[in-house]
Amino acid sequence: RTCHVGSLSLSDMSACVEFNQVSKYFGDVHALDQVSVVCPGGAVTAIVGASGSGKTTMLAMVNGLVMPDAGEVRVFDQPVPHDGIEAFRHKIGYAVQGAGLFPHLTAFDNVTLMARLIGWGEGEMQARFQELLEEVDLPASVASRLPDELSGGQQQRIGLCRALMLRPDLLLLDEPFSAIDPITRSEIYQQFEKVKVTEPVSTLLVTHDLREARRLADYLIILSAGQIQQHGETLAVLDHPQSEYVERLVESQLD
Repeated sequence: RTCHVGSLSLSDMSACVEFNQVSKYFGDVHALDQVSVVCPGGAVTAIVGASGSGKTTMLAMVNGLVMPDAGEVRVFDQPVPHDGIEAFRHKIGYAVQGAGLFPHLTAFDNVTLMARLIGWGEGEMQARFQELLEEVDLPASVASRLPDELSGGQQQRIGLCRALMLRPDLLLLDEPFSAIDPITRSEIYQQFEKVKVTEPVSTLLVTHDLREARRLADYLIILSAGQIQQHGETLAVLDHPQSEYVERLVESQLD
């Protein structure tokens, strides 16, 4: 089956991220071992694997938090730079498990922190903040609240707003929904699907949950022990596992 995003199939889309023979070692551990894969632009790509599979290392390489020992990572056809990394990261939104909000800052100050640092005006920040609150269905009253005055689901949505604040070209999500309860998670999925329409940004989602990947992702990469087991359009991978590992994973999580 061919997955379509908008009017294009994934095969027609240009790449947002490319891994070319990428390896990374931490001591004797091969976190990634000659990984090569292309993530389609304008789509949600889920990187799925157990703890220690290398999925978070892959994500961290995209915004230069981790540099490869061999190979190259390219973002929108440009190599991840060694110099000028801060300006490069302004084009990339990043949201993590547990939201990662600064506890001493209000929701408004958390979301607008980077915009303030790069010189946005107060009116521009207010307008963008209100726009994002509407997209994730949060009331204006959350603006003045500290993170511990927000529910887990509200914190996660504020974290998503922060990641989207600068209108990034690429959104990186590192297990952002795993720390919230199942009912709230279902609501967050609905909000994320709504945001995908209003903020059509290329997205890489790291998760250990195939159900989450099946619901949210257009493209799927399955990792184990630093190597790609299978990748392709989500439904094609799930319907046609090409290795015993992928077959076991699908059976254990989706059957």
